[in-house]
Amino acid sequence: MTAIGRRPRLLVLRALGLGDLLTAVPALRAIRAARPDHEIVLATHPRWEPLIRLADVVDTILPTSGLVPLHWTGPAPDAAVNLHGAGPQSHRILAALRPDELLAFQCARAEHPGPVWRHDEHEVRRWCRLVGEGWSCTPNPADLRLRRPALTDTEPLGSDLAANIGPSTGNPANTVVLHPGAAYPARRWPTQRFAAVARWAVSQGLRVRITGSADERDLARAVAIRAGLGPDTVLAGQTSVEGLAALVSDARLLVSGDTGIAHLAFAYGTASVTLYGPISPALWGPPARGPHLALWNGVASNQPFAATLDPALSSIGADAVVAAAESLLAYDESDVKAAAS
Repeated sequence: MTAIGRRPRLLVLRALGLGDLLTAVPALRAIRAARPDHEIVLATHPRWEPLIRLADVVDTILPTSGLVPLHWTGPAPDAAVNLHGAGPQSHRILAALRPDELLAFQCARAEHPGPVWRHDEHEVRRWCRLVGEGWSCTPNPADLRLRRPALTDTEPLGSDLAANIGPSTGNPANTVVLHPGAAYPARRWPTQRFAAVARWAVSQGLRVRITGSADERDLARAVAIRAGLGPDTVLAGQTSVEGLAALVSDARLLVSGDTGIAHLAFAYGTASVTLYGPISPALWGPPARGPHLALWNGVASNQPFAATLDPALSSIGADAVVAAAESLLAYDESDVKAAAS
């Protein structure tokens, strides 16, 4: 029970990666709408705080990483929502805080009733359904939007953003962003094929920028070298989270594997070609509306953490990616904005 005069607090658990966080934005927006009087506290990795602020869906970040006990202070949460998974560990982490109400998928091992988990459900719709069924509301799975960050000159890529990718208003920037990295080799399309796409982009008069984490600098440099591009094209390890968001927001096109940066393109309505392998785009693919193409050539192996390139991803040739990119770039600006709205 909430003490008189105290704002009720609602805790949400989603302590996963970038793409995981962004697919939960529509559900978080529905939570905000359903409980407008609550302080929404999101337990997630602290590196994502600047990004989730752009969605305007939470009040407070509770820093955490993975499935570990939460450092919650004060009275027990008035409500808690498990947007992390359907297993007993995440349920028990939240139940240990003794919330007045716990919204989560059904889990017999945690002795928790709730909506039934569906293995064949798209990740965005899954969490929207949990909130919708639990609280009798109507989430909008298409509402993935984020605000574009306003960067300062002291932030990575801040003062150089206009030079790197052009203005954020007017015609779409003349930049193609290539992101060759992924957390596991199963989802990393070969560098020589990314290089082929880079050469095509340059031949079309487009500026290429290659992104990635600090650990992926060598991978990004390999693409640049194979494509005959200079070191200025490599931004891997040089962008903050906000800088990466601004880069994708203002770019003309993103080409990437099935990884977190693709979901930034989905959020901003930036044209994107996303390459799928071990996991079907039916589960993690782009929204139905918008300038996005998902390429997939096979039966899902469901082995996204494998140490070798997935056969379905390997079967996608550079020519197919270039053809997809050309079809997206055939839109003029008004077509792209209309498709994303």
